[in-house]
Amino acid sequence: MTLEICANSLASALSAQLGGAQRIELCENLNEGGTTPSYGTIKSVRKLLKIKVYVLVRPRAGDFFYSDDEFTVMKEDIAICKQLGCDGIVIGLLDQDGNVDIERTKELVKLASPMGVTFHRAFDCSNDGLKALEDIIECGCERILTSGMENTATEGTAFLKTLVEKAGDRIVIMPGSGINEQNITELKKSTNAKEFHTSAKEPIPSKMIYHNMAITNMGDTIEVSNEHKIRKIVAMLNS
Repeated sequence: MTLEICANSLASALSAQLGGAQRIELCENLNEGGTTPSYGTIKSVRKLLKIKVYVLVRPRAGDFFYSDDEFTVMKEDIAICKQLGCDGIVIGLLDQDGNVDIERTKELVKLASPMGVTFHRAFDCSNDGLKALEDIIECGCERILTSGMENTATEGTAFLKTLVEKAGDRIVIMPGSGINEQNITELKKSTNAKEFHTSAKEPIPSKMIYHNMAITNMGDTIEVSNEHKIRKIVAMLNS
């Protein structure tokens, strides 16, 4: 069983390693669905972690239909990940009709080699999950991160099980979204998946002494993956 932690910072990445996770998806701006982390973050994490580091390559929040300029940015970020010795990248591209963008995805998979490639929850926004499964396999990705085309993996349990069955040994189906220590055991049993994805984060109060009370939308807390939550989920997966 493999647990991947969606790590939104160096602190979260270190918590993932200490908690016993086997891999992280490194990103920033989780409240917007995640975007590509900074060069400095990637470099620091790669230097300090012994577990696998996959980096989210997503140039902005919002949909998964990218302009030519945005696609160029993605290619540059992949080159940086390769240069820094990352184990893999996480991508997701759709066309305007909600199909997997096969041509561009194949190009990024080829560019990333020998790094691994995960296709992220852009899959859940596609127009046909079973067709998207076959398209992503054709593109050469090694896994799909998905909630079963619902808001959470718990809601998408039935389709997750179907995806695991349809995928067989051709690609890994990794449930994610809303997974925690309360539902991991049931999801493991119901979906037959072998890899799971969670942030296991919790809010940490700011250590600032001074607060401008007129500003209410930033500076109050930070969210960090919790080592003890991760350790508990790992134990439950392996029990």
